[in-house]
Amino acid sequence: MKRNTLKNIAGFTLIEMLIGVVISSIMMAAMYTTYSVVNNSYGQVVDKAKISRSGRDIVEMLMRDIRMAGFKYILGTNTFTVGTETISYPTRTYLEFKSGRNDLGSLFSKSDSHDPIIIVKNELGYTRAEIGAATSPAKHDSKDLCCDKIHIVYDDFNQNDTTQPYKRYKTTYYALAITDGGDARYAVYKTFESWIQVLGDATGEWRSDCNECYHEQKVRDHVVDMEFIPFDIEGRKINPLEATSENELEENRQKIYDIRVVDVRLTFRSKKEFFRTDKARPVKGISNRVWEKEEDKYLRDSVVVTIHTRNIGDGI
Repeated sequence: MKRNTLKNIAGFTLIEMLIGVVISSIMMAAMYTTYSVVNNSYGQVVDKAKISRSGRDIVEMLMRDIRMAGFKYILGTNTFTVGTETISYPTRTYLEFKSGRNDLGSLFSKSDSHDPIIIVKNELGYTRAEIGAATSPAKHDSKDLCCDKIHIVYDDFNQNDTTQPYKRYKTTYYALAITDGGDARYAVYKTFESWIQVLGDATGEWRSDCNECYHEQKVRDHVVDMEFIPFDIEGRKINPLEATSENELEENRQKIYDIRVVDVRLTFRSKKEFFRTDKARPVKGISNRVWEKEEDKYLRDSVVVTIHTRNIGDGI
């Protein structure tokens, strides 16, 4: 007779299986929570790195252009052979020079000036018919101070261009208000122009349709503020376009060629919301101006650098 062995079969009871499911669920929840925390931390680090990289890239561009401001090309030997033709060029630039320092009637036509550096405070956009802050593109918030703009002018020379051997270029950095997918923000734009004046002509004009030129090219997105502050050799702040009277304006404009350094501050924000809670997070500039917006979850990072001018000075 065979013995009944069913009583010796081992197994899990329903209670044991339920306990196992609960423990597994707790472990999975802990693993997911840990993954979410690590992933969010990684995302924050990446966002911070992107903001910092954006600031460094545009600062490098500004450093290169500001150091060129006011550069004049002077020929040592002014006779060249172009093809089979021997040509003699003027030893110094023949290009017309329009200084905003002496044109009191053109207080707001700053975009036409040939002065090496013109800084316009708290004004968006760049148009040829610029006549003042009243016509600038509207800001997203009336309390916003974004953003300063800067015009940078310098000369060059091309011996192979018999039509216009001497060149003059203007680089302008400015901000525009944009809205994309309901996200109202600012972006940095750049315009590169050339002064077109044929050899022998008495006058010319700024053009943005030359081969190397471009207009309203986006450089960086999600900018909060741009601030440019010029200083003279003694470290005194210069405000060449800020005045309450024509006499003060003329006196200040004479200081344009005293600029020796420009302090630059660029503030960018993250593309996505960074913080979990709404909180007013002020951003303080180089001067006393402060940017602050309520109910804001974005991360912000500022880059501050001092750029020395190399080619600006009286008599240059």
